Amino acid sequence: MAKLSLPVIATLVAGASAFAPVARPSAKTSLQAATESKGYWDPLGLYELGSGEAFDTFPNMFPAKQYLDDSEKKHGRMAMLAWTGIWATHQGGLGLGLHWDGFPEAEWTDALGVFANEQPGWFGAILGFIAIAEGESVGHSGDNFRGLSTKEAAGDLNFDYLGIKKKISPEKLARYNDVETKNGRAAMIAMASLFAYESIPGSVPIMDLLGAN
Repeated sequence: MAKLSLPVIATLVAGASAFAPVARPSAKTSLQAATESKGYWDPLGLYELGSGEAFDTFPNMFPAKQYLDDSEKKHGRMAMLAWTGIWATHQGGLGLGLHWDGFPEAEWTDALGVFANEQPGWFGAILGFIAIAEGESVGHSGDNFRGLSTKEAAGDLNFDYLGIKKKISPEKLARYNDVETKNGRAAMIAMASLFAYESIPGSVPIMDLLGAN
């Protein structure tokens, strides 16, 4: 009986294995494939306009990759500051409602004009600081529009007085750089959604769900 049962069991196991799911490699989307091959997603090839065939046809008409990387970094930082400022000073909803005594109270949509009218000294000082910072940024970046900048990384303004870059590994520095870029992109999308929400009621449904006003 034992000799007979062994072939029967083997046959049953072999038959059952035919119904077992077969592991197949997951299909990659076009976004995943493009990102892995180039390191970024650019279906229209806009990132390449400042180099290659487009550059040969229209020299110096389109910005180089250095300029685009620096611009993304800079605008991402500005968007993170702007979103934090709106979140910290907004009254009601998700805002913290913070306010400095002596400064005007206004919604962020009107704050610039109100601040300039009521505090022209502070407004001029802040504007001057922005102009100096922008000038230093452009001077340090060099001619990145044509890809002639000598900087090692996008967004590097040589502003590291604490010497953090020397204290951490290159791998961790690259990770921080990637995190800053991604958070900057998220902040730019957030600012765009705030402008859309204030301009077109109901255009950002999630803001209504979160109780924004």
